Amino acid sequence: MTSSSPYDPPAEPDRVSAPPGRPPRLDFDRPPAATGLPRPVGPSLRRMRRRRRRTVLLLVALLAVAGAVAGLTELVHRRADPPAGNPRPANGFGAGARVEPGPYPTGASGSFAAADGRSPIRGYDGPLRRYRVAVEQGAGQDVDVFAATVDEVLGDRRSWIGSDELRVQRVAEEAAADFTIYLATPATSERMCAEGGLTTERYTSCRIPGRVIINLARWMESVPDYGAPLEVYRTYVINHEVGHEFGEEHQACPGPGAPAPVMQQQTYGLDGCVANAWPYVDGSRYSGEPVDGI
Repeated sequence: MTSSSPYDPPAEPDRVSAPPGRPPRLDFDRPPAATGLPRPVGPSLRRMRRRRRRTVLLLVALLAVAGAVAGLTELVHRRADPPAGNPRPANGFGAGARVEPGPYPTGASGSFAAADGRSPIRGYDGPLRRYRVAVEQGAGQDVDVFAATVDEVLGDRRSWIGSDELRVQRVAEEAAADFTIYLATPATSERMCAEGGLTTERYTSCRIPGRVIINLARWMESVPDYGAPLEVYRTYVINHEVGHEFGEEHQACPGPGAPAPVMQQQTYGLDGCVANAWPYVDGSRYSGEPVDGI
């Protein structure tokens, strides 16, 4: 009996007989004959198999990491991209934008800096109402950013220009403005509102003739249980207080689960309605029953 060593060279492939005058060919397609004995495995073959297994495992791990990176990249792009048909404004506010509140002063200088320049005229027909935008100095807010946010809100088709009976434009000159929109610290806003006979307890925003006064605390924090992102509240408070300047009065919630009218006092609670920042919804004026109040 002959013994087979793991180190013996493999047998030559079977040769297939060829017609006379032709060299025999090697038949690589035919499987080796079964012997019923286990095939010997030498150390070199074992090492080769181990290397192959490590290579396969490494490729699987690399593919898993690549998939995770691709998924994270897609998630970042989805968060960064605004919804279709609703481009993100350059100032970072507006629908689709994520706004993180930060610390703010409760009182500051009491003097204001106004935004420069003019916006395009927004609207389709009707009289032109010009507004000026100013931010209290020392409030920690950029007047140009605030002005751009106001411009975006009031220039939206869902805002008051949706009536097709009103146009708006921001101006820099106080003499050219019909009214001014202020962003003021709680202490300053309370004092300014009190000049018009209104009590805000440093909490709410207000409007007195020719002045729309946005409370910085509400601008930075919204209100408890509002149920919508901060940028929605910011849009609401601009439209609400400017609505007063345009002659609108307070309105009530139409019913549980319904959108809150923009002239509802949403700062004090939604009364069963859900937050809504716009006077025009689906192209139509949306309102509730009038109520008494400030």
